[in-house]
Formats: sequence, structure tokens, C-alpha cells
Amino acid sequence: MAQDLFQAPDYFGLDDLLTEEHKLVRDAAREWVKREVSPIIEDAAQKAEFPKEIIGGLAEIGAFGPYIPEEYGGAGLDQISYGLIMQEIERGDSGVRSTASVQSSLVMYPIWKYGTEEQKQKFLPKLASGEFIGCFGLTEPDFGSNPGGMVTNIKDMGDHYLLNGAKMWISNAPFADIAVVWAKNEEGRIKGIIVERGMEGFSTPETHNKWSLRASATGELIFDNVKVPKENLMPNKDGLGAPLGCLDSARYGIAWGAIGAAMDCYDTALRYAKERVQFDKPIAGTQLQQKKLAEMITEITKAQLLTWRLGVLRNEGNATSAQISMAKRNNVDMALNIAREARQILGAMGITGEYSIMRHMMNLESVITYEGTHDIHLLITGLDITGIPAFK
Repeated sequence: MAQDLFQAPDYFGLDDLLTEEHKLVRDAAREWVKREVSPIIEDAAQKAEFPKEIIGGLAEIGAFGPYIPEEYGGAGLDQISYGLIMQEIERGDSGVRSTASVQSSLVMYPIWKYGTEEQKQKFLPKLASGEFIGCFGLTEPDFGSNPGGMVTNIKDMGDHYLLNGAKMWISNAPFADIAVVWAKNEEGRIKGIIVERGMEGFSTPETHNKWSLRASATGELIFDNVKVPKENLMPNKDGLGAPLGCLDSARYGIAWGAIGAAMDCYDTALRYAKERVQFDKPIAGTQLQQKKLAEMITEITKAQLLTWRLGVLRNEGNATSAQISMAKRNNVDMALNIAREARQILGAMGITGEYSIMRHMMNLESVITYEGTHDIHLLITGLDITGIPAFK
């Protein structure tokens, strides 16, 4: 079993911008990943299984709703702490970060922001502790980048809602205890509703044969005349802006997480280049490999500065959706390019499970597409700077 020798790059001394609490939170997550994730993740990815045994550890390091108030079981941390936790978890694996990100930003966040006090008390403490795992139902087989076209619907039956439809590409779905589902009512208004495992007509078939996010459980949500109690409707926000508000939080976490994957690829490639000897000297002493490594650390540093500033804006309540889109798009693209360059530095060894690079590369092919594709985020920036929508 390979030892995790990761050393985080900090070329511009960004640690000086962090509080002592930030560093304590980050270092706790980093040590947990080294101890609990790195030794098992390659095997989990090879088997295409989510390692459920790490759920308790994720809860212990505050990965589930770190910014949720303590009264609801959260840690009451700020947005930079949330980002740093996501960075460290994705340094281990994007699929594990997906589980934590969905739980935090797509399940706990909407219940906290849009739900009733009863819903908060019922679900948030169990989600924070990992007793419950949740998932988020927005994407449909025919509606991904255009979620407003969804056909999943609820009908008011007097004492309950009747839910019909299907969602696809849902992280955590196969073993989730609850699903935050977005559906249209009779007036065509998008509403959020909490569906619980065991409700008749609710099923979650698993998606198999993935080449990406193999250590993450992905599935569908099928609703066949599911009777959902009225008290499971989240009343405090509706319309497409409600799920998009959740995605802002998740995309922010991804912007941090992608840096973790990039740092792991860079650190692996740097160490290998110093040790691999060809033509009587380490390949780190050749111009082409130094070019790759120098560009990697430059791009990581730029992403770190961008994302730290975004965290400050989030803490102040001043970050815009367009700024979050820019960071998500830039950082995932950066990480994917670094993974590809790092793989080349390792040569043939780069495709094996002895090193993390190929797994990161495959995972990032999903991350660059989910929660807003690479191209859609570009158009969000385009709309923001021109005022002209170009989505259709």
C-alpha cells in the first residue's frame, strides 16, 4: 500500500491569509484524508464502489454542512473553512468530495435556507452526523443545462402531494435516506420537496459502467405516484432560483475542490520528476519537464488566489453567481490540464493505480461537466459582462 507523501504547495504564502481556525480545520481534514482515504481509494475506484466506511469520518471532520449553525448540528464555520475542507477531500478523490458537497450544499443548504423549522430540526442534525445521507434531484434525462424544462411534477391531492417523474446522474442516490427534489406544480412553478427512503413508488437504481467518479455512487430517482406529505414541501423559496442558489454553494465548493486534485497531481509529478533518472540525471533537470512543472504551480497559485478572494466575498455576502461560475470553470479546467501534463511526466506509470493522477483525470472529466458544464459557465460570464443571454 503506497504511503501518502503529499506536501501542499503554497508558492505565494497564502497561509498568511488564513486564520488559525482555517488552518486547524484544513490540517484536520488533510490528516484524515492521508489516514483514511488515500490507503483505500484506489481499490474503491477499481471496484467502482463508494467506501461507506468513511461516512463517519467525513462527519467528524465537519465535511457535512460545515457552515450550518451549531443549533442544527453543523460546525458553524465560515465559507473559507468550507472551501478548505472540500479542497482537502478532493485531493483524496473527487467522488468523495462529491458526496460531501452534495450533502452540504445541495441537501442541507436548501433545508436550512428554504425549509421549515420542523424540517430543519428533523433532518439537519442527522445529515450533519452522517446518520442520514441525502441527494439532490434536479437533472433529468432530457433536461440538464436547461433545468427549467423539467417534467417531474407534483399535484396537490388535498392531504398530500402526488409526485411523478425521474431524475438522472444523481450522486448518492443509491443509498440516500432522503432526496431534495425539484418539481413543477400545476401552475408550472418549481417547488422543492423532501422525499424519504421507503415512500411507496420511490426507487433509486444505480448507474453502472462509469469510467469517472468510480468511487462515488451515482443513480437515478424514479417517482411513480409517490405520496409525499404536505409538511415535506420547502415553503420559503421557489422558482428556478431556489435550486440555482444551492448550486452556487456547491459550485463554490468545487472551485476549492479542484485545486486539491490539481495539487495532488502536481505534487506527485514533482516528486516523480526528481526521482526518475534518464540520460544520467533526474528528468526534473530537463527544460521540458521544468516548463510543465512551472506552469502547473503558476496555475495552481492563480486559482488559490482567485478562490480565496471568492471565499472572502462569500463571507461578506457579496459573491455573485457569475463570479462563482468563473471560479468553478477556471479551476476545474486548470486541474484537468494539470492532470494531463502530470500524467505525461510520469510516462507509462501515470496510467497505473500506483499513482493518483489517472484517477484524478478521469474524475475531473465529470467535474468539468456537472453542476454547470464548462461551456455554460462561459456563457454565464458572457451574459454578465454583456447583458445579452446567448444560451439559445
